[in-house]
Amino acid sequence: MRLIDRIFHRLFVKVLESKYSGWLAVASSCVSVSPDWPAHRAGAILTVDLAAIAANYRLLDARTPGALCAAVVKADAYGLGAAQVAPALEQAGARHFFVAHVDEGLALRQWVSPATQITVLHGARPEAVEDCVRSGLRPVLNSLEQISQLQSLAKQLDRPLDAVLQLDTGMSRFGLSGADVQRLAQEPERLTGISLSLIMSHLACADTPENPANADQLRTLQTYAALLPKAPLSLAASSGIFLGEAFHQSLVRPGAALYGIAPNTSGPNPLAPVVTLQAHILQIRQLSKGDRVGYGLTWQADGPRRVATIATGYADGFARQGAAKGCAWFRGQRLPLLGRVSMDSMTVDISAIPEGQITADDTVDLLNDAYGVDALAAAEGTIGYEVLTSLGRRYHRVYKNTEQNI
Repeated sequence: MRLIDRIFHRLFVKVLESKYSGWLAVASSCVSVSPDWPAHRAGAILTVDLAAIAANYRLLDARTPGALCAAVVKADAYGLGAAQVAPALEQAGARHFFVAHVDEGLALRQWVSPATQITVLHGARPEAVEDCVRSGLRPVLNSLEQISQLQSLAKQLDRPLDAVLQLDTGMSRFGLSGADVQRLAQEPERLTGISLSLIMSHLACADTPENPANADQLRTLQTYAALLPKAPLSLAASSGIFLGEAFHQSLVRPGAALYGIAPNTSGPNPLAPVVTLQAHILQIRQLSKGDRVGYGLTWQADGPRRVATIATGYADGFARQGAAKGCAWFRGQRLPLLGRVSMDSMTVDISAIPEGQITADDTVDLLNDAYGVDALAAAEGTIGYEVLTSLGRRYHRVYKNTEQNI
C-alpha cells in the first residue's frame, strides 16, 4: 500500500472510531462470547435469584450485630455477574465490598454508588499501586514490599493513604509472617503515611467448626494485632461467621454464603439457594444391550436404554469425570449421567421417563432447589465455590427479582 493510501486509511479508521465508537464497541462484543446469550439460541438457561442473594446478606448481617457485614464479589460475584449482584447487595445494605484484583475493583466502581468502599484483597502489583489508590480502591497490604510501595506513593502524593494490613495467622498463604509483624513493631516508621483502617486474617478451617486451628488463629491474630497500631479487626469470612461472636470482630467478609453455599456440614444449610440451571436436550436415541456411550466408551448398556444428549459440558463448568455420580432431573425424576462429559454436551439416561413425556428441546434440570451447588460439588468431588465460578459464559442468564423486589 502506498504511503498516501496508508495515511488515508488511518484517517478513515479514526473517523469511524470517533463517529461510531458505541456501535463498534457493540460489534466487538458480538464477536466474543456474550455474557447473556439469547434464550432461543442458548443451550442452557442459568437463573440467578437476586432476592435470594439479598436475603442471604440480611441473614448474615443479622447474625453479626456487633460487626460490619461486607460482601465479597470477587471472580465476577463468584461467576454470577457482579454487574447485577453488587447493586442488589448494596440495596440490601452492603456498603463494603471486597474483590481480589485491582481491575475487578475498577469494574465494580461503575456498578455501586461512590459511597461504598471497595477493598482489593491481593493489594496491587508494583506498577498498579497508583491506579489502585487514585481510583479510590483500598489495598490490602500482604507483605513488607507492598507496605513500602504504598508508603512511597503516600510520600509522593503528600497525604496519608488508607489501607488494610493482612496477617498470616497460620494458613501460609497471604499476609505478614510473625517475623514481619515483629519487624513492624520494632520499626513503626515503616507505616508512616499509611492509615490502617483494618487488620485482617483468614481462617483455614472455618468449615470444620470443631477444628482447634480456628481458635489458634483467633488467638494469633489478637497477639499480632496488639503489637501494631490500633485498628479494627477482621477474621471471619462465610463459614467463620457461624463459629460464633468471638470470631466476628469488627467486620465479617462473607462471599460463598451470599450465593447459597453451605457454611459447613454440621447441620442444615440456613442460606437460600440462589441458582438454577436448565439444559436443553439436543437428541434422544434408543440403545441396545452392549451399546457404549461417550469418549473412551467407558459406559456400556446392560439392556435396552433410552438416552438423551444435553447441551452442557465441561466448557460450561461440569467436570469431565463427573459422570460417575452426577445426574440431571426431569419433573422430580433423577436421570443418571452416562460416560464421560464432553466439552459441550453430556448424556443422561431417560429410560425411567415414559416415552412421549420427554422430547428433543425439552429442558432438564442440572441445578435446582433440591439438587443445588453443594450437591453437584459433592458428586464431582469438589466444593461449591469451584462449581459456581466454573459455570462459564455460554448460558442465557435470567436475573429474577430485580431491584423493585429486593
